[in-house]
Amino acid sequence: MITVTDWEIPGSKGLPIHGSTHLPVGDPRAVLLVVHGFKGYKEYGMFPWLAAKFAEAGHVVHRVNLSHSGMDHGHGDFDDHVFVRDTWSRGVEDIVELLKAIDRGKLAGQGCGAVLFGHSRGGATSLLAAGRHGREEAFGPVTGVISLSSPASLCRMSEAEETAMLKGGRLETPSSRTGQTLHVGAGWLQEQLDDPAGHDLLRQVGAITCPVGVIHGSEDPTVPASDAVTIAHANPSKVRVHVVPDGDHVFNTPNPFPIDAAPSPQLAEVLRASSEWLDEWVQ
Repeated sequence: MITVTDWEIPGSKGLPIHGSTHLPVGDPRAVLLVVHGFKGYKEYGMFPWLAAKFAEAGHVVHRVNLSHSGMDHGHGDFDDHVFVRDTWSRGVEDIVELLKAIDRGKLAGQGCGAVLFGHSRGGATSLLAAGRHGREEAFGPVTGVISLSSPASLCRMSEAEETAMLKGGRLETPSSRTGQTLHVGAGWLQEQLDDPAGHDLLRQVGAITCPVGVIHGSEDPTVPASDAVTIAHANPSKVRVHVVPDGDHVFNTPNPFPIDAAPSPQLAEVLRASSEWLDEWVQ
């Protein structure tokens, strides 16, 4: 029987990464890190369902709330005092810490091949981490990256918007789920201005040495499906693209979504394509 256990470990700047681990029956085939997107969290929509299915297939799955997501366990409100301090690099640092925790036996999956599995901003963060750190010891076990609905660039603000953000120190961003007014801090932008090469997603994708699978819905209203093709062109020998017909940004999956519910055809297609890649990458 698959078991699910909640935990926390220190992440970027010492703030906790909260996670839930799905343990398969018997010896695991691989370990997956499931990384949420912007204003997402580990309990969101498709994540528990996918984690359960991957565990049924024999994989250890860690669903995580990154340290600066502003989320603990469950479906509660965001902590905006934490959320406003988030940056791309803090998400990357969390992924490195998670891989180290697995390697040291603090999290399940020691000795297994690892796959980063991220949605939207989480997918971009996973690609960024693999590009920046793929040749380092911590990334030795990583055998692949699966990115869902990810943008091809890390910042799409106009010059006027950037100026306003830097001047005001933050920008408002509403959460339709909680009704809160959250804030993106100017540090998120300043970090990119200070290190443009390190935040050039396509440049970092070009440096990835492991296989990458990019999945995108054909009808995504948030990030156009053409972004998947752009990502693939950055490293055509490593990146494969799978476009899901009629899929939106979350593959037509409501939030919350019970793990025993029937998936949309689009979510079922995400599972099928991902499973094929995992079977190929994991020995």
